Amino acid sequence: MPNQTAPGALAGLRILDLTSVVFGPYATQMLGDMGADVIKIESPEGDVMRAAAPARHPGMGAVYLNANRNKRSIVLDLKQPAARDVLMRLAATADVFVHSMRPQAMTKLGLDYETLKRANPEIIHCSAWGYGSDGPYADKPAYDDIIQAMSGAADLSRRQGLTAEPAYVPSILADKTAGLHVAIALLTAIVHKVRTGRGQSVEVPMFESLASFMLVEHLAGAVFEPAEGPMGYQRMLAPHRKPYRTADGHITVLPYTTKQWRSFFTLAGKPEMLDDPRVTDAALRSRMIGELYEMVAEIMPSRSSADWLAALEAADIPAMPVNSLEDVLADRHLAETGFFREYDHPSEGRIRTPASPLRFSDSPATIRKGAPSLGEDSRAVLDEAGYSNDEIAALIDSGAVRQAE
Repeated sequence: MPNQTAPGALAGLRILDLTSVVFGPYATQMLGDMGADVIKIESPEGDVMRAAAPARHPGMGAVYLNANRNKRSIVLDLKQPAARDVLMRLAATADVFVHSMRPQAMTKLGLDYETLKRANPEIIHCSAWGYGSDGPYADKPAYDDIIQAMSGAADLSRRQGLTAEPAYVPSILADKTAGLHVAIALLTAIVHKVRTGRGQSVEVPMFESLASFMLVEHLAGAVFEPAEGPMGYQRMLAPHRKPYRTADGHITVLPYTTKQWRSFFTLAGKPEMLDDPRVTDAALRSRMIGELYEMVAEIMPSRSSADWLAALEAADIPAMPVNSLEDVLADRHLAETGFFREYDHPSEGRIRTPASPLRFSDSPATIRKGAPSLGEDSRAVLDEAGYSNDEIAALIDSGAVRQAE
């Protein structure tokens, strides 16, 4: 069992987080779960996801709550020189500075790597933005839908024949995938700093991150020069690769190995398929997978979901129910593994959230603090930075800093 009293592996690490929406916040929350002190630096308007419904109170929307636990919030109006001075003072004692502003905006604010490095030579400066800074799209705006379209993700359902036109994956796919890249990049830079004592500039562009993610399999024939066939991994794009209709519902089933395919056709009463080269020859099976999936789709309505699941499990063929979102919430495996955690939030009451899925025997991820209200920790962060009570009061009175009621 994890040691629930041990500090997280990143305890003592301080991260200044100027990101918003989901891309950056998802990444920094993961590091916060591992013990890092994440200081969320917000404009007076706050992170736009605060307004995303549903919410019990203004500024505390559900998506915001799910991407910003284990953080503290300070509000700085960076249009004011005094607020920028505060940020530079905080940067002098931080390990990581991560932002999601476009290059021109960062240069205009004087928050680029070279400037922050003068305040803190060892700082890790991470730019989590839409496109690589050395390309023609560098200063274009980027949001999840835009990157799904640009990366080819939105075209996959059309290629598969499921939709007549391109369609977005109904999840914040680009933000969350790129957020994972940010977390990996920051941990890599932190290890480098531990080994060498040197900080560095890190860039994580959302477009390149999702394009890389998509093309692992879908580069396909274009891996070779000259190309050895079309782009697109055919198993993923087979029209009948989808949950299969049974006599009374749908289930997912995936015969994968030769043994599993032969077992499936035995269950289906198709002995003529047991020695068919499309089943026994893995290379041919890969090329003809669409035909095999079509056979599965024709066979599955012959039995009920419960009958199929029992028979497939007995034959050791991968198969499971097709869960709705509500089914996921009630899933017995997730319940027994403690996947969902509940806690009392100081302003939002009882909150349910997915816990970190990562397991560490000695430094477990923890939920120490719910997502902060806008400017909740401004005064405390300034106090830690060495500002006197009078200086803090002056900053708040001027509007350079805002403290929540």
